[in-house]
This record gives sequence, C-alpha cells and structure tokens, in this order.
Amino acid sequence: MESRESLSVDEEVAALSRDADRDSLFMQANLVLPGQPAPLVVRVRNLSAGGMLAEAPVRGVAEGAAVEVELRNVGFVPGRVVWVGEGKFGIAFDRAVDPQAVRRQVIQKMEVPPHISALDRPSYRRR
Repeated sequence: MESRESLSVDEEVAALSRDADRDSLFMQANLVLPGQPAPLVVRVRNLSAGGMLAEAPVRGVAEGAAVEVELRNVGFVPGRVVWVGEGKFGIAFDRAVDPQAVRRQVIQKMEVPPHISALDRPSYRRR
C-alpha cells in the first residue's frame, strides 16, 4: 500500500482545475475583492467548470483571497485566488459552473417591421 501525502483543499481544487477541460476565450467579468468598494472588470482568458484565468492590471490580489466573480448567464460565483502572476491570476470556484452557458450569447427577440414579416406569408395563390 502506497502512502499518499495529504493535500490541502486549495491544492486539490487547483489540481482539479488544471486537469479540467478549458475554454479559451476573451470576455469580461466583474470581480468582487474583499475591501474594494466596487467590482473590478477583468478579462477572462480561460474558463473551466472549476475555475478561470483572469487578467487585469490590478494590485492587491493575494493568493488565498476569497472573491466573487460575476459571470454572464450564471451570476455571482464564489471562489478563491489560487495563484497570482504578473497581471494574471487563477481563481478556483467553490461550485462548478457550465462554461458553455457563460459563453452563450443572450439573444432577445426583436420586433420585426410589418413589411419584413409580410415576407413570411405567401402573397400569391396557385391556380
């Protein structure tokens, strides 16, 4: 029987996030940091069910900090900063998200002008 070294929760989440399928994308999200009066806008570079790679020229993001990320079509997702680099940082989510839902565009049905909607009706009859 092999002895396994005990991992912290942060290390387990980070390992799971690294192994997860990621979507590379370029979109924005709002990041709520403790002690900040307003959310910060960050660029989302990679997104998986377990976390994301964020990019922003911001100081004060510390490894282990509890954060909330507002993702399109999903809402606020709590998580923790698991690593910090130059202008980039990784966030592990406390709950899984659906990356495809975040990528999905919100499309609203537009009012179609009468002259265009008339094109859907047959305007002639066959004899």
